[in-house]
Amino acid sequence: MQVWSDIGDIVAAFASQDSWEIRNALEGNAAWVAGTAVAIFGGLLVMGLYRLVPLLDRHLERTVMVWSYLAIALIIFWGVIDRFVFKNQQPWSTTIPPLLFMIMAWFGAAFNVRLRTHLSFIEFRMAMPRAGQLACLVLDAALWFGFAVIVFVTTTRMTALSASNFQIVLGTDSVMQWWFLITAPLAFVMMIARVFENLWDDISNFRNGRPMIQQAVIGGDT
Repeated sequence: MQVWSDIGDIVAAFASQDSWEIRNALEGNAAWVAGTAVAIFGGLLVMGLYRLVPLLDRHLERTVMVWSYLAIALIIFWGVIDRFVFKNQQPWSTTIPPLLFMIMAWFGAAFNVRLRTHLSFIEFRMAMPRAGQLACLVLDAALWFGFAVIVFVTTTRMTALSASNFQIVLGTDSVMQWWFLITAPLAFVMMIARVFENLWDDISNFRNGRPMIQQAVIGGDT
């Protein structure tokens, strides 16, 4: 079948580590099949890592978010001093912070999927029978998984396109854009891991008669 042949081309392209070959291999529809498989395997692998190392489960995304935020704040702080005190401005001081903000947002989205701080009509769901609650939670998992796979595939394509065109961050001489863009598919694999974690907990709670719907708190603990 053509799909399997195209998937073989994708594997060969990644094995070659040639960004141009990777970009061309990801253009076909086989990228969606391969991307879904990689997303599932990657999500299960990250979930297993979280189970083995609880410290990562609790702090990995938050650590990335905090350090990204601190780096943004430091660049802006120094940029203000550099401009108004020394009458100078680094050309990358306005291009690096937006990229760091995107990284912070991507990893923050993954962590908040785990916290379930997205809109979910909790009051309505708590009034439903347990089977209905489970159905809503499974629907959540399916929707988040589908969304994450779409972003995973499209951002992987975008990263390969950026790398093949040797795009540099504006205001720099050698900082490549794909160094930042590649964090997007990585973050959404982590989101898929969080989706799997939530679904595992939901099924366990349903089987053991524990409460299934709880009030979410932004910035709370998992």
